[in-house]
Amino acid sequence: MPRPTLPTTDTVRPEGLSVRIKLTLSYAGLVLVAGIAMFAVGFLLLRFVPNGSLVVDGGGWAPNRSNLLEVFVRYALWATAALGVLGLVGGWLLAGIVLRPLDRITEVARQVRDGSLDQRIALPGPRDELTELADTFDAMLARVQQTIDEERRFAANASHELRTPHAIIRTMVEVAQRDPERDIDGLLERIAETNDRAIAITESLLALARLGHGGAIDRARVDLAALVTEVVDEESAVAAPAPAGPDELAAGAGSASARGIHLHVSTAPAVVSGDRTLLERLVANLVRNAVVHNVAGGSVWVTTETRPGSAELRVENTGIPLDAGVVATLTEPFVRGAGRVRRSEGISGSGLGLAIVSAIVEAHGGSLDLAAREGGGLVARVTLPSV
Repeated sequence: MPRPTLPTTDTVRPEGLSVRIKLTLSYAGLVLVAGIAMFAVGFLLLRFVPNGSLVVDGGGWAPNRSNLLEVFVRYALWATAALGVLGLVGGWLLAGIVLRPLDRITEVARQVRDGSLDQRIALPGPRDELTELADTFDAMLARVQQTIDEERRFAANASHELRTPHAIIRTMVEVAQRDPERDIDGLLERIAETNDRAIAITESLLALARLGHGGAIDRARVDLAALVTEVVDEESAVAAPAPAGPDELAAGAGSASARGIHLHVSTAPAVVSGDRTLLERLVANLVRNAVVHNVAGGSVWVTTETRPGSAELRVENTGIPLDAGVVATLTEPFVRGAGRVRRSEGISGSGLGLAIVSAIVEAHGGSLDLAAREGGGLVARVTLPSV
């Protein structure tokens, strides 16, 4: 059996009667049918009236069947016409009242079709078929908007997080090209390790994206102190080659060693349950954020400690003074504090580092507190449930 052809947005439908006109005709027809039925009952009753001359007691006169039929038919015709007019006018008004919510639904649907996914019908009134339709449509729009936002967020997060390993690979290749005695085997090994890290980051970002659909992360015992040591060692070891272009972020363009920033680390065992790669990105983003948004020759303090029932990671950095209102918006995607991006030094950012940190902390059931540091800079404190 051939499948029916579904209409598309380019299909031109023939003109037809509107729903309002159809309802109006239905109301008028129903009223006419009811009127005709009543008139038929009247004709049946008149059959029981005698058809001859009628004389009542006392010599009075009474109308017979013919007299009554003459009067009944005359007024029945006028009443039928009146019922027809009443059915059309009343049906038109009632149909307009009943279909009024559809105008709002259609207008919102048209705006959504044009790209305004934040529109909602929000139809007031008690529960009925139309309000249920409107509420279902609003819920569908919310799910669609959430899905699109998650896809955009994943693409932005992936581009943000994968830029670092790719820049590191490029840096290693540039350094090897300038070194006539380069160690090819060592270079390939480091490139392979960095590539494996990029793959792990991608998988973790996918896992993070699945959390919005009710997914779960893979959990294991992770020591934040060990992650801090690895991240700080890597940040301290990055060289500082010249940026490849004005729009590219070289691996060491904003490194601590290149800008004379001092990293102070004080760690105590802080074991939590979570995804190691995601937690590593959390630590790396906080440390990287503290280095990038710092002043030349500034300092970064990274500490870990265990409290009753929780583990705490604290990253504090010097920098320009920050307003409390600006700090409150730093975890929003693509939001950066004014003056925190130093393009003159070859440093740029997408404003996603702290947004990703916030998402990772939320996925692990923890809390992230940001506060302006007295004298300039930022204090970031992450608290996670300990094991």
